[in-house]
Amino acid sequence: MHAESDERDGVAGPAPAAGEAPRDATGDVIPGVTKEDRALGSRAPGFIKASRTLHLSWQVGVFVVGLAVVAAGVIMLPLPGPGWLVIFGGMAIWATEFVWAQLVLRWTRRKVTEAAQRALDPKVRRRNIILTVTGLVIIAGLVGIYVWKFGIVMPWKIHE
Repeated sequence: MHAESDERDGVAGPAPAAGEAPRDATGDVIPGVTKEDRALGSRAPGFIKASRTLHLSWQVGVFVVGLAVVAAGVIMLPLPGPGWLVIFGGMAIWATEFVWAQLVLRWTRRKVTEAAQRALDPKVRRRNIILTVTGLVIIAGLVGIYVWKFGIVMPWKIHE
């Protein structure tokens, strides 16, 4: 789990492009290895990886930028704005350099995919629709009882 290495399981080579199957050092597709299993580690340019000091500076810069984006996302959670989207954007920035962030994003992507598949299941969709309609009927009933008992009272005095 070194940030300086693109090696995994003894197979080294350039990281495949997005949507491309992983390849070994000779350029052949590695059988049994999915896109999900591609090499972990730094995706910094080669000239940056060549110098330890420059690479460490690069990692600090990536961390600070990712931290700023994640902090902005956390601030957006209670405020208007796409908080979770910004947080995952910050994690993606970190994942360009840090293995732990790559693993977190892989886990998150896997869980979101599983949840989407479960949500598309007809039985689950039917149950969710029934629960939503039941909840809306209960809320409408409670609002109706409130209005019947207290009426609609505006918080301001227009007639004065």
